[in-house]
Amino acid sequence: MMLGFLLARTGVDVVVLEKHADFLRDFRGDTIHPSTLEIMYELGILDEFLKRPHQEVRQLAGQIGTETVAIADFTHLRTHCKFLGLMPQWDFLNFIVEQARRYPSFHLRVKAEVTEIIEEAGTVVGVRAQTPTGELEIRAQLTVGADGRHSVVRERAGLSVLNLGAPMDVLWMRMGRQATDPGQTFGRFDSGRILVFLNREEYWQTAYVIPKGKADELRQQGLPAFRQELVRLAPFLHDRVDELRDWDDIKLLTVAVDRLSRWFRPGLLCIGDAAHAMSPIGGVGINLAIQDAVATANILGERLQQGTVSLSDLAAVQRRRTFPTRATQRMQLLVQNNVIRRVLSNTKPLAPPWPVKLLGRWAFLQRIPARVLGVGFRPEHVKTPEVRAA
Repeated sequence: MMLGFLLARTGVDVVVLEKHADFLRDFRGDTIHPSTLEIMYELGILDEFLKRPHQEVRQLAGQIGTETVAIADFTHLRTHCKFLGLMPQWDFLNFIVEQARRYPSFHLRVKAEVTEIIEEAGTVVGVRAQTPTGELEIRAQLTVGADGRHSVVRERAGLSVLNLGAPMDVLWMRMGRQATDPGQTFGRFDSGRILVFLNREEYWQTAYVIPKGKADELRQQGLPAFRQELVRLAPFLHDRVDELRDWDDIKLLTVAVDRLSRWFRPGLLCIGDAAHAMSPIGGVGINLAIQDAVATANILGERLQQGTVSLSDLAAVQRRRTFPTRATQRMQLLVQNNVIRRVLSNTKPLAPPWPVKLLGRWAFLQRIPARVLGVGFRPEHVKTPEVRAA
């Protein structure tokens, strides 16, 4: 959606296909990082964006065993917004659609599920999509697969995926929030368990991290046992765990970390999770995808206007985004293998490791994880010109 907006803003004719009727799907990534907010500023839409209901997180903390430690402080970032924004992804997407529709070359088709790519002489020249009124065929000089970690586009294109592994899955749920609850977004690390709370004001968006493939075993133990475990980790939830009426209220996120060895073919490019599925660690997936979109628009915008996109142009997008992708995934794998895996397999009481203790003792060190999470590696900046909006 962001790429469609950026390209339409430069005068390129764009069609965005969305298989659902709207964007209203719960438990998707909701963190809008300072790097993304900086893009909003560069596009001149930040003030309007911040008028929408959202929450602002300036510090991250965690409880490890019985000790609470500060982890990241975003207030020192050299960005216009020194906080993480929390906004339901459907609201974020609707906002981008509103901005994109100011440009006559932007077209959004909903209820259009891509089923096949169209190839001619080894070049991708468009897609076929299923709609309520029948099959839709759209031809284009460039097809962009931005359809997530289970991408139909990359699968149909036969692009090779390198699976980097993940030791955990995540159960997502909503829990009511009260005025007496803790005020900030935080995580609880205990022997064999990890519980993360995102403060959404009216409710907690809650993530319960489990060992990979253990969801069925947890369900077999029964919902009452799961509720008791939540209360053990977060006693303030004792009066509302019954809000989880059945397992349908708890969504399973199967965690995958992977990337394509090659993001493109003639006429085709993959970006975002379709090119590199990220771990939920740090909530950076959406923001990395948006950085991909900005880089793609910067590199290909003028070429698309001229109708001269070459294979080397598509390769330039991958080269530009390979370092931040690999660096972020290395960081996530380091945390997965040295923190998450150990916590989930541990049976002894936990205590903060010495690097985390240093973060709590020396506040200025909290700027390092804030910079990595909030801005990332090689942040992109909008370099495309704007045509007159409608």
